[in-house]
Amino acid sequence: MIKGIKFVSVPVKDQDVALKFWTEKMGLKVATDQPFDGKQRWIELMIPSAETGLVLFTPEGHEGRIGEFQPISFMCDDVFATAAGMTAKGVKFFKEPKKEHWGSSAIFEDADGNKYVLSSR
Repeated sequence: MIKGIKFVSVPVKDQDVALKFWTEKMGLKVATDQPFDGKQRWIELMIPSAETGLVLFTPEGHEGRIGEFQPISFMCDDVFATAAGMTAKGVKFFKEPKKEHWGSSAIFEDADGNKYVLSSR
């Protein structure tokens, strides 16, 4: 029986640049960083206090996904405060935080221009 999502893959151009973004600006921790296929490493990151992680890896044939809107939504308690902290660390926002009837949301970009939703519950 499925118990959850272990990780989601983030397509990246340069794994070193992506690793620096996700660890230094976003606060994720390295769980695995090892050789994979001679072209890329298998870099698995953990989100503190979460069971789901991210993998910085682009499967062959999926390079066109780099720089696109990603089907990943990150949650936080306070979108405005979290976005302010991210902005202070140099994270760019495609859409600034906005209060909605269901909560708040914003859209941020990573080092490759991939876009992600940041929202409250």
